[in-house]
Amino acid sequence: MNGDALRFFDGKPEERALYEALEGRIFSEIENVLLKVGKTQISFYNRCLFACVSFLRAKRKAELPARYIVLTLGLDRPLQSPRVAAVTEPYPNRWTHHIVLSRTEEIDNELMDWVRQAAAFAAAK
Repeated sequence: MNGDALRFFDGKPEERALYEALEGRIFSEIENVLLKVGKTQISFYNRCLFACVSFLRAKRKAELPARYIVLTLGLDRPLQSPRVAAVTEPYPNRWTHHIVLSRTEEIDNELMDWVRQAAAFAAAK
């Protein structure tokens, strides 16, 4: 985890632990990943953006856990899963998915399969 990412999670140790687990899996399971830390999100790129982590309010506040991060993925189709908090089609055949993560156990093989699909979709653009 680089210094900019550490500052992104300043004062949010539980969220940082979630992010570290996710980042570790992304870098170990996907090749040629570049990282960019911005003010409102941490973005993962290969050829193009394929995932980002933020504190986006992807659900109504009452439905959100006390501590969470949101993983946003771009795919060529909508995912049908109760794990996906919101899905939009910003332009034809590009579907944006917001997934709320509050426990490291949620960074499982199903989630990582979606991340790999998003990375392959971005690389093919």
